[in-house]
Amino acid sequence: MPERTGLRVAFGGAVYPAEEIARGAAYELFSADEVAGFEWAPRTNSALPWRRFVHVTEVGAVYGATEQAEEPESPLLVPLHRERGWSEVHRLAQQPAAADDPLITAVRGSAGVRRGTRMMKILSARQLAGYVRGWLPHGFCYREHDVAHLRTPTTTSVLRTDGGDGRDGADVTYALRWRAADPGDYDVPAGAAYRGLTALGARDRLGPAVLGTGFTPSNHHLIPEFVTRDFADLPMPANATLLAYPAEGVEVVLYAYQAEQRGWLRMVGPQWRHLLAAVPGLSPDQEYVPTGEAPRSTRLVGTYAGGEYEAVADLPGDFRVLALTRAARYPVDGVSRRLRLTAWRGVPCLVLREEAGWLRLRLRRPDPDAVAATGAQCQERGVYETWAPGGEVTDDQVVDHPYLL
Repeated sequence: MPERTGLRVAFGGAVYPAEEIARGAAYELFSADEVAGFEWAPRTNSALPWRRFVHVTEVGAVYGATEQAEEPESPLLVPLHRERGWSEVHRLAQQPAAADDPLITAVRGSAGVRRGTRMMKILSARQLAGYVRGWLPHGFCYREHDVAHLRTPTTTSVLRTDGGDGRDGADVTYALRWRAADPGDYDVPAGAAYRGLTALGARDRLGPAVLGTGFTPSNHHLIPEFVTRDFADLPMPANATLLAYPAEGVEVVLYAYQAEQRGWLRMVGPQWRHLLAAVPGLSPDQEYVPTGEAPRSTRLVGTYAGGEYEAVADLPGDFRVLALTRAARYPVDGVSRRLRLTAWRGVPCLVLREEAGWLRLRLRRPDPDAVAATGAQCQERGVYETWAPGGEVTDDQVVDHPYLL
């Protein structure tokens, strides 16, 4: 509890006992008395019933913090001056017409992804079930560093991609957290390449509109967003986790990904298993859930001693051969992300899977014309998929994106 840790954080002209979140990316502040902006959230054996979550950029000073073992993520830098303060930057970040504004471009460019960056994707119960059964990271996502202060179902609603607005009565929200294998796997949804996506109307999309500024729509926050490059699936790295955030504001680790076994190991104890009750088709008492052996749309391939093997990202360490026995988990000499590309009716697509001569495709650059030409349906924010006869596609090819080791 904060009374015992000795951590104190200066915020709003006062100093509060606090708990660190995400290695100092955010803090949970506590108060014995009611304070504007704090909420009533009493805890057992604590005399501090009022609390508030704040991002590290909102605090004035931190006292009693321990040294971090990992290099911190690059913060979002906002150059402020009298003519254009924070409120003006926030206003511009919410306007599609300001996508090419040099100030917005500079601010957005200050937040980047590096190898090992922890990434987050907020999930609905249906989406959580999909990931437990084998879905791979794809589409819109965020750095954990930028969203660590959003810890309840109400506050995380701004990050949802499924079309939910946070008013559906859910008392828990879910998330996938993984480490980025390579910065080249991610893109900023801004600029000319994404103008078609910003032009899609409300009837053709799920989730909030894409602004094209690289920031998520929000009345209160300035949150840089990312997409997986070409909206492709990314291979699931070792030790990725599926999380739950109930109304209490705590983080509950539900499952951890076991790369060699291609499945999810349940981590949650009996006191939190009720959080899985809303997940369709998933038993809270199932200790291990295999993802199955369905063909995957993408995978890592590595080279070792002149041969090619399936590889796994075991970050923040290295890339190694995917093998059940520890003795065979050699560090690879080189590694690439392999995926299949094609085009249908002149629209660039990714091939997700093939069934009985039909291909499941995902649009690489969604826009109104591409959606109309292919009849693609929006699966979640920015992700459009359709079926196509295998004999009608063109430029069908397998492509490797090498990583720099």
